[in-house]
Amino acid sequence: MRSRRIWLLLVVLVVVAIGYLLFFRKKADIARAEDSPSSVPAASVAPVTKGSIASLLRVAGQFIPYQEVDLHAKVSGYIRTITVDIGDRVRMGQTIAKLEVPELIAQVAGAEAQVRHSESEITREKSEIDRAQASHAALHAAYTRLLEASKQRPGLVAQQELDDAQAKDQNSEAQVDVAKAALEAAQQQLGVSKADNLRVKTLSDYSVVVAPFNGVITKRYADTGALIQAGTASDTQSMPVVRVAQSDLLRLRMPVPEADVRYIQPGASVKVTVQALSRVFQGKIVRFTRALDMSTRTMIVEVDVKNSDLSLSPGMYADTEIVLQRRDGVSRVPTQAVVQDSDHPYVLVVNPENKVDRCVVETGIQGQDQIEIRRGISSGDRVILSGQTNFQVGELVRPQVVKAR
Repeated sequence: MRSRRIWLLLVVLVVVAIGYLLFFRKKADIARAEDSPSSVPAASVAPVTKGSIASLLRVAGQFIPYQEVDLHAKVSGYIRTITVDIGDRVRMGQTIAKLEVPELIAQVAGAEAQVRHSESEITREKSEIDRAQASHAALHAAYTRLLEASKQRPGLVAQQELDDAQAKDQNSEAQVDVAKAALEAAQQQLGVSKADNLRVKTLSDYSVVVAPFNGVITKRYADTGALIQAGTASDTQSMPVVRVAQSDLLRLRMPVPEADVRYIQPGASVKVTVQALSRVFQGKIVRFTRALDMSTRTMIVEVDVKNSDLSLSPGMYADTEIVLQRRDGVSRVPTQAVVQDSDHPYVLVVNPENKVDRCVVETGIQGQDQIEIRRGISSGDRVILSGQTNFQVGELVRPQVVKAR
């Protein structure tokens, strides 16, 4: 029994001695790494942090007017006056130019005369109805008296005289119906005359070219005295008068690659940098085509940009950053810490003993300079940032912490 206790005591002493030996060896390794920097390789490391990360797309965009149109005249004529030139700001409804159309003036006068003639015809037909009704009333009364006299004293009135009175009565009644029909025809003709007069007056109004919206004159095609053809059909090669663009509100158009189209949503944040003006501002996606350009495999995305002071000019370029995805409270490491292996991505971690471990990781969103780590390492772990191929698993290193962004 005594010998067994002695053996147990010896075993405990051996275990304790081995533990102290390992502990002091680790302390010696760490001390040697700190005291002999030339013999232990240095490794730049950064801690795994928690925070937000966003995936960004950087593309160049171009400003274009919100609306832009060439203004045509709807009637042919010579320009009598043109009141604007390139660069002028115009308001909706403002007169741009007036055309001289002599034949149209004559047509307006003729249409107005036709309306007056139709009104006179109506007055005449009404008088004719009154005359016909008066004549019918007299003839009908005469026939009625003869008929009553013939009934009271048969043979007093000759049948021929009675028949003649009845015929005159019926004829006068028919004349009343004819006069009413003539009045209705005259009224219809007045409607036709008024419609034609309205048409001609409308064409006359088209001889004045006005601005359809608030904008800026970007091109002037004609001068005073120039002959302008009516632009009433799409296949007519008529010359416009001016081009007007709405520039107080611009569209910023950006092409998004096919691979990133699925992330585009209305309201997504866009950072806009205009290098020409040293100006940076935020915008939001308003609309997109929902279709790819077959030649470039990109989809057009638009941001509306207010430009009341006209400091931005259509045609300017801008550098944009579109937020495709964003997550908060995720583990993240610098992008260069992740090695993209053929099988699985991995990172090299410096453990508490300052030795290198290899950890396979699952990545998520990749931001500007950081990448999301979904699993494989924990917050606070130190990952090697560069030269991963120079380190071996289990190798003792001298970590040099790089401040995380």
